Amino acid sequence: MSADCIFCRIAKKEINADTVYEDDDVIAFKDLNPQAPVHLLIIPKKHIETLNDLDGRDLELAGRLILKTKEIAVDAGLGEDGYRLVINCNRNAGQEVFHIHLHLMGGRKFNWPPG
Repeated sequence: MSADCIFCRIAKKEINADTVYEDDDVIAFKDLNPQAPVHLLIIPKKHIETLNDLDGRDLELAGRLILKTKEIAVDAGLGEDGYRLVINCNRNAGQEVFHIHLHLMGGRKFNWPPG
């Protein structure tokens, strides 16, 4: 974990978040600036800065993040109508917090292309 990373601090319970799911490796919480009726952030507790920093040792964790996100989406009632999953990688893609995280959004119709 990184001492100056806000998501690491959330994972360590140093900063409060509206948590909707947590296990030993993953935590999911409501986004403070929601872009949809449901907008959750799903993060690994392990500090990984960007998608580019994943490697073979993270294969199981990366798969777990995706599968857990699907379960959270279904539990939130989004499975049938659909949801969007976004991972931004680096600044030009919109990444603001440099700790890998998945945006799970749903509860409204989304347009394509996203922007």
